[in-house]
Amino acid sequence: MKDQIKEAATATEEDLSMLEVQLGRRPSGVLRVEAYCPAGHPQVIRYYPLSLSEEGKVLSPFPTLYWLTCRSVIRQVSEFESYGWIGKIEERISTDPDFRAAYHENHRQYARERWETLLPEHREAVIDRGWEKVYRETGIGGIRDWDFVKCLHLQFAHHAGASNVVGEFLQEEFSLQACKAESSSVG
Repeated sequence: MKDQIKEAATATEEDLSMLEVQLGRRPSGVLRVEAYCPAGHPQVIRYYPLSLSEEGKVLSPFPTLYWLTCRSVIRQVSEFESYGWIGKIEERISTDPDFRAAYHENHRQYARERWETLLPEHREAVIDRGWEKVYRETGIGGIRDWDFVKCLHLQFAHHAGASNVVGEFLQEEFSLQACKAESSSVG
């Protein structure tokens, strides 16, 4: 089964090598790079939503599809978190019905996409282990209460890899800057 995932993956050896430098370890379960920085290194990667052993045995749910890897963007988003922007965004979710509806739809789409990414035999294994609810009912990064924000990094990664109203807000409000080729070899 692990071979089927590797066949579906489009991340190149060069991508994986750059990710190893960015993350300090060689990641497993990477399906593809969803977005690159202008410097040419991965900014957002897409993971297979299930942890597997080297032999391909199902180990545990992995609810995160999109992962932010660019150090420059990670630093910027971390700064927003340190200034209390999670709370400010959660307040907007509670007071702006259109923003809330879009955010909830982002969670629904993420859960659908996470489930559909699983190979059919892995869906069966997830059901057999009683994890189906985790895949179908939790949102971005496995969050259960969709009126809250777990992490701005997850939101921005989802925005850069697909579409996310919180990530879009961050981009519009703060003009996040990706690495430039002259300033970073791997983020």
